[in-house]
Amino acid sequence: MPPVAVLALAFLYPLALVVQQSVTPDEGGVSLDPYADVFASEVFRDALTTTVWLAVGSTVGCLVLGFVLALIIAFVPFPGGKAVARFIDVFLSFPSFLITLALLFIYGSVGMANGLWTDVTGATEGPFHFLTTPWGVLLAEITYFTPFVMRPLLAAFSQLDTGQLEVASSLGAGPVRIIRQVILPEALPALAAGGSLVLVMCLNEFGIVLFTGAKDVTTLPMLVYSKAILESDYPAACVVAVVNIAISVGLYSLYRVVSRRAGA
Repeated sequence: MPPVAVLALAFLYPLALVVQQSVTPDEGGVSLDPYADVFASEVFRDALTTTVWLAVGSTVGCLVLGFVLALIIAFVPFPGGKAVARFIDVFLSFPSFLITLALLFIYGSVGMANGLWTDVTGATEGPFHFLTTPWGVLLAEITYFTPFVMRPLLAAFSQLDTGQLEVASSLGAGPVRIIRQVILPEALPALAAGGSLVLVMCLNEFGIVLFTGAKDVTTLPMLVYSKAILESDYPAACVVAVVNIAISVGLYSLYRVVSRRAGA
């Protein structure tokens, strides 16, 4: 009972207040008008579309990049490989805005890359301005969330019987075939776990979008911030928050059902 009480007080009660506020217009009473107004808003539809494609794009990028990097660390001997694997654990503790600031120092309008370009060419400004676009947000999210895919993959690869790889190689299978037929099937549960985690986290990511300064990129968390802090429209902000929570919980529930049926 004590853990349930703490959970209810710290999470369920505030969540209930958000839901209550979402059906309580400023004029009072209980009404679904805030939902109708938000759903009819083009700003909300654009934010929903942007949130979904950024989350899906980042997840795909993290899965591809994380799988390749995990393969190299796990199966390609090189000096410092164990140190790199340990660094991934440390990287997971970094706040998302720290990675974004690092990218700004390198590719920002007054960052190192633009500064080097102007010093060499004498131009008034550098060519790198993509961080303030959706592609900059996508790059920052892939950079930050890729280790969340690599960690379960490295754990799965550490339990893989290397004898299978040796047998496949002795039978004439090339590296690509070994990866496709031996390693990938063993990595699918870890890919599903890491990918679902990244997808849910990208759907709710706020710091990266805020710190990149991408003014034309409005996601659902950014819309909550805009409605609540800038416009003081708390019912609308709560409606967007409820939608964001529903999407996240729905995707997580879908992942649990699929993984249970797959025996993952």
